[in-house]
Amino acid sequence: MATFEPGHLHIERTALNKDDYSYALSIDYEVTQDPKEGEGMLFKMHGSVQGKELQEEFFLPKDQAFDFARHATRLAQTHGLPKDAGIGTVHKAYDLMFEDVRAQLDVKSGDPVKPEHLE
Repeated sequence: MATFEPGHLHIERTALNKDDYSYALSIDYEVTQDPKEGEGMLFKMHGSVQGKELQEEFFLPKDQAFDFARHATRLAQTHGLPKDAGIGTVHKAYDLMFEDVRAQLDVKSGDPVKPEHLE
C-alpha cells in the first residue's frame, strides 16, 4: 500500500508468512540548501522495518535527487530489510514523488550533472 501527497510518501508492506518481511515507512522531503552542494532535497525517512523503528535523514544535490529510492532502500536495508529486497515496488507512488521532486527543484530535461557526482 502507498499514499502520496506533495512532500510526503507513505509505503507499507505486510509480511505474508514468517519468512517474509514487512515495513511501514514515511518519507518527507523538502528543498534545502547545502553549504557544499548547493540546492537539493532533504529526505526524512521514519517508520519501521521488521518491527524495528527507523529514523534517518539524507540530502541529495539537485542533480541526484531523483535517486531517492536507491538511497531509501539502502537505509531500510541497514535497519533490517533483506539485502535482496527493495522498497520501490509501488511504482505509481514513486512516479508521483519523482515528478514532485522534479517540480520542486525546477529540473528540466538536459540540465547539467556535476561530473564529480558521476564517479
